[in-house]
Amino acid sequence: MDRPGPREHAGGMDAAELHRRTVETWAARMRAVAADQWDAPTPCTDWNVRELVNHVVGEDAWTMPLMRGATIAEVGGSLDGDLLGDDPLGTGQRLADEAVDVVAERLPAGEKVHLSYGDEDPAEYVRQLSADHLIHAWDLAAATGQDRTLDAELVAEVAGWFADREEIYRGAGMVAAHVDTTSDDTQTQLLAAGGRDAGWTPPRP
Repeated sequence: MDRPGPREHAGGMDAAELHRRTVETWAARMRAVAADQWDAPTPCTDWNVRELVNHVVGEDAWTMPLMRGATIAEVGGSLDGDLLGDDPLGTGQRLADEAVDVVAERLPAGEKVHLSYGDEDPAEYVRQLSADHLIHAWDLAAATGQDRTLDAELVAEVAGWFADREEIYRGAGMVAAHVDTTSDDTQTQLLAAGGRDAGWTPPRP
């Protein structure tokens, strides 16, 4: 919800469609998390599976008030901490669905979204969310032994958007160092730009 970036991405897939499809990609991986995998490590070294899921679910929870014009100060600390409770899958799916609905409802109005770095075009904010959902879908798949292959159209769309923003994100400390790769695979390159090794495997106990 809080990433500095250039203005709206020119061309490409409709932002609401991109958001819906990347959220669905994320939610499908989330629903497949097994009961004994919530403490498993992820490619995001500071987070286990539950913490990773809580991060993305938190973004979905923030999407609703921000798309409706609220400021971060107005939301305050109401969405801090663990949002998953005793039903992480149910809560995660509900908030994902609500986030998709509010983007579809509010994006056409074009009203600015109030982020911590300033007012942002809503389509740019939605593309930020889309990139996070897609890349974290890969993180979750890698952490839980699911299929890591992402929809090629979504990967190409996010990669094209992120190309002009990678160094801004890195300079803000939001992604790790670019991972060296000789692969010409677009998914591998996108992961590398996001600080991820496409060959990551969970550390042995």
